[in-house]
Amino acid sequence: MILSVTASLPPNWLVIPFVSLLLMIAAGPVFFPHFWHHHYKKLSILIGASVGLYYVFMLQNTFLPIETIAEYLSFISLLTLLYVASGGIYIFLDIESKAISNIIFLFIAALLTNLIGTTGASVLLIRPFMRLNRYRLKPYHIIFFIFIVSNVGGSLTPIGDPPLFMGFLKGVPFQWTLTHLWKPWLVAIFSLLGLFYYFERKNKELDEVDSNVKYSNRIIITGKRNFFWLLVAVASVFLDPNIFDFIPSIDFHGKKLSFVREIIQLLAAFLSFSFANTKAIKSNEFDFEPIKEVAFLFIGIFLSMMPALQLLEAFAHGAGSSLVLNDSIVYWSSGIFSSVLDNAPTYLNVMTLILSKAGLSINEIADVKAFVAGENFSQLMALSVGAVFFGAMTYIGNGPNFMVKAIAEQNGVKMPDFGKYILKYSLPILLPVLILVWILFFI
Repeated sequence: MILSVTASLPPNWLVIPFVSLLLMIAAGPVFFPHFWHHHYKKLSILIGASVGLYYVFMLQNTFLPIETIAEYLSFISLLTLLYVASGGIYIFLDIESKAISNIIFLFIAALLTNLIGTTGASVLLIRPFMRLNRYRLKPYHIIFFIFIVSNVGGSLTPIGDPPLFMGFLKGVPFQWTLTHLWKPWLVAIFSLLGLFYYFERKNKELDEVDSNVKYSNRIIITGKRNFFWLLVAVASVFLDPNIFDFIPSIDFHGKKLSFVREIIQLLAAFLSFSFANTKAIKSNEFDFEPIKEVAFLFIGIFLSMMPALQLLEAFAHGAGSSLVLNDSIVYWSSGIFSSVLDNAPTYLNVMTLILSKAGLSINEIADVKAFVAGENFSQLMALSVGAVFFGAMTYIGNGPNFMVKAIAEQNGVKMPDFGKYILKYSLPILLPVLILVWILFFI
């Protein structure tokens, strides 16, 4: 979302609830797990509601909370459909869990994200990936899945990741991402797969047991009818009244709001579950707890991060006008913000900044196309790569991250908490890859 800078700006201290929620997500499961497990829903709603009510009653601003709730509903309805539809598809790879098998799986999954999105690929493939490694499954398997499938993989098409889709809606040509981002994509994917291979070679647990198992080398899929509902999920993303006039909508401060897409997605989720293959549902040990956890935590995140996003946009339109921009600044600024904020609005706000520096408007498709065709298009490359790749730095950097974590924990994987994820995996493993990409393409 692009937040209106004409509305009253919130005080700087109003970012405290957002920071507090992030700290609680990080510390709760470690230092007070019993309390957190029983009360995280109330805490998330309380923090989000407190910020929303401050906007309504103190800032006299109902537009931003309503717009934010509408975007949250779009987010959670799509995620719900993808989660429920994929839960009715049981994929079993009767293949030995070797390093090469996992590398091939992750590479194909990275390609697939560009057709069904990081969210679709994540919720569809995380269970088969865990089953493939059922005798030697470790947290690092899930972490690398988040790095590669839930984030970096989806940078070749606008369908792949929400920030790139927002850029497409603003006027970036559909093929632009593939044409300009394939080299950073290859470097990051193969670097991460190389690091993954290092971890695989060290994982010797149950090798003796695994070596005595006979494999048919077959791929077994039960519940194929649910692939139709995944197709519905991908197609429904494009049902935006701001693109297609035939979609019923209401005018809300110059923006068309419609819940046709969300109604279709939730109805499709209901139908996909109602008519799902019961054997596939049972084999997946499907339940609604992971999607409930994501739904409750992200309503708090969406509402409480409004001040941070609004202040960021104000900077882009105001003080940012005097900022010296280059590829490095765009890459690291978009990346750092995308690590802890929703990477789609971060992408739009930084894009607003780089276009305004060029005397252009993000709201004019002709301006966006002119910028893309100009000599400074590398800044858009830096923005796109930063927003997508850095989404893997934290569990909340991109929506699928938390979903994958929740599914893994539901299946008995002891995942690192928020802080350990960053200190043990993001900083020592992912960050060097991000630095390599920066050195090769954006210095």
